[in-house]
Amino acid sequence: MKVNNMTSNKIKSHHKRKEGIPFDANLFKDITINRSAVERRAATLSGRRSVKKQWQAAWLLKALSCIDLTTLAGDDTKSNVHRLCAKAQSPVRYDLLKAMEMEDADITVAAVCVYHNLISDAVEALGDSNIPIAAVSTGFPAGNIPLKEKIKQIELSVAAGATEIDIVVSRNLVLQSDWKGLYEEVAACRKACGEAHMKTILATGEIPTYSKVAKASWVSMMAGSDFIKTSTGKESINATIPVSLVMIRAIREYHELTGYKVGFKPAGGISKAKQALNWLILIKEELGDEWLNPELFRFGASSLLGDIERQLEHYVTGRYSASFRHPMA
Repeated sequence: MKVNNMTSNKIKSHHKRKEGIPFDANLFKDITINRSAVERRAATLSGRRSVKKQWQAAWLLKALSCIDLTTLAGDDTKSNVHRLCAKAQSPVRYDLLKAMEMEDADITVAAVCVYHNLISDAVEALGDSNIPIAAVSTGFPAGNIPLKEKIKQIELSVAAGATEIDIVVSRNLVLQSDWKGLYEEVAACRKACGEAHMKTILATGEIPTYSKVAKASWVSMMAGSDFIKTSTGKESINATIPVSLVMIRAIREYHELTGYKVGFKPAGGISKAKQALNWLILIKEELGDEWLNPELFRFGASSLLGDIERQLEHYVTGRYSASFRHPMA
């Protein structure tokens, strides 16, 4: 029952930082997105690809290695974070890994994501595991605070031990098409991050058109974002395949123009293994195998890990277990 190892390129050290490029509205001002064409393309993904048996198990292990294991609840405590970090270091039961001959693959999630006040608890729990700690910042989730306060939050999170920062853009800049203002805000946040990698959250559920999503993606990448991210997970509409396709096409075009590889992170509402497979297929078809690793692709999720482990147990035993047997579900 051996599963091919697709997780050998899991994150241990980051790619070289993206420096960004000077603001140039001519690169994106004429972008228009055909909504019906995007939605037609997105609708074909789940129907044209079917991954089964050991190949499905391998893809699920790949998905697991790309998870930013997240807890962003109002009742988070030190014990919650310690439990999350323990699961991050051992995301799949040993007996399941052994049955798949993957017990020596050193499989972990890509990162742990918490609020600023819990960074020190994550640092304590993760020790020398090399799993990055991501912190949400800049007035998450609304982002409606002055830029000076956003910068201060980033600096405090980096000082506390965060190696990745998830920032939230000011949606009013996007809605008003103030692209220069958005560039300056994201660039200032990028500078404040220092060596910490920056994921820029566009909150696409609050952006009314795909054309604005594409332009916001371009501006965020030009300003030096290491990743662009769909959502905070707190909007009424979070990550969807169509909006992800728009952002991924922007990443591809930006790479073709500049040579910089920018990562992509869908977040919010991704709780089932089948959904994760659809996103992996989308990345493979649109960006290629180079993006199928934690350096360039992440899931922002909390309950996804539990369902992946449940599907892996079904692969090994032929039976579906109850969800309560997977405590991070």
